[in-house]
Amino acid sequence: MFKLREIQKQKQSKPIAQVNNNINARLHRDLKSLELPPTTQLHIVRGTDDPIPSLQLVVTPDEGYYRGGSFTFELLFNEQYPMEPPKVKCLNRIYHPNIDTDGRVCLNILRQDWTPALDLQSVIVGLLFLFLEINGVDPLNKQAAETFNTSRQDFAHAVRRSMNGSTIHNIHYDKVTNP
Repeated sequence: MFKLREIQKQKQSKPIAQVNNNINARLHRDLKSLELPPTTQLHIVRGTDDPIPSLQLVVTPDEGYYRGGSFTFELLFNEQYPMEPPKVKCLNRIYHPNIDTDGRVCLNILRQDWTPALDLQSVIVGLLFLFLEINGVDPLNKQAAETFNTSRQDFAHAVRRSMNGSTIHNIHYDKVTNP
């Protein structure tokens, strides 16, 4: 009787272990097949109790409005990956129509357009795309989008100032340029 209960407990715990192994296998496969552009760096950050790693992506655009900046994103995965996208947050306060001052990122593949067929490479390319093709139509930072939509010259000036750690519209932005 005692062995029967132990066997039942083992069977109940196996599906959870299999799910975690699948998550790690998928992340491992994503990381192994990753082809990072030269303007990105990826760092694996492991939690002490969590077998699923979080990642930090550093993006240093070499063209466009954000050229010369260095932006760090945190990518958090949960047990539902790849059925659910990773949670992505910009760790720098930056002046960008599609990134709010709390670091939330507006990127369609991280929300309504996510499918399990997408992978880490897709997320990285999407984040790079944010710096190259700014979307002023569906913004998180409405003031930045308004400036972008009305005057590209004023927007470029505001981006430069913000990247150097200035205050714009009473919001202080992080210095993200290299000295």
